[in-house]
Amino acid sequence: MVMTLSTVVPFGRSLAEYIGMFNLTMNDLKKQILGVGDGPASFNAEATALGYAVTSIDPIYQFRGQEILQRFDAVVDDIINQVRATPNDWVWDYHHSPDDLRKNRVEAIHTFIADYDRGKAAGRYVTAELPRLNIPNQQFDLVLCSHLLFLYSAQLPYSFHLESIQAMLKVSREVRIFPLLTLMLERSPHLAPIMQTLQEQGYSPKIVKVPYEFQKGGNEMLVITAQNHD
Repeated sequence: MVMTLSTVVPFGRSLAEYIGMFNLTMNDLKKQILGVGDGPASFNAEATALGYAVTSIDPIYQFRGQEILQRFDAVVDDIINQVRATPNDWVWDYHHSPDDLRKNRVEAIHTFIADYDRGKAAGRYVTAELPRLNIPNQQFDLVLCSHLLFLYSAQLPYSFHLESIQAMLKVSREVRIFPLLTLMLERSPHLAPIMQTLQEQGYSPKIVKVPYEFQKGGNEMLVITAQNHD
């Protein structure tokens, strides 16, 4: 399917949010990290500036930075107004208000845009998408998948989730997925059968509480490792 920017909501998150969403330690950050579906997150730019090794993949990277920014500018106020209309669905801890959320998202995308061309030239922003990754096996130590799997359970079927997770496990020793709630603030119906299938395939999936929560109740990630992973 040909991707068009008119169907994309390019919201990106910061390094601090990634640390909270995925409970990242200093040791984690020193690993070779692959961010799946990072979009216009500032995570890669900020981590790279600190000397860490992060590669981000997303189909949105087929577009120029200015195109991505224009799409963000076109949708940001509508998204913030939707959040503003449902204040009780959100935890105002990291983001203190809808206006603060908007400010944080603007800062993230501008940090991303400033790094984008340089990062593409360095191979840090790669155009690719799930459920198949054209990446050598076990190239990374850790894969982080933010706000894609499980969140869009109504739009993405069980088969897509399973194939995507299997693809990520081929390229890394460990996969972390956040959040586990759908857009309707319910635990994904795909989660339990995915965990059972992964166990049958020899992996150790577990649900881990994290210190970041914006969706009310969305403070858990799925961590998947091989059973012999230390």
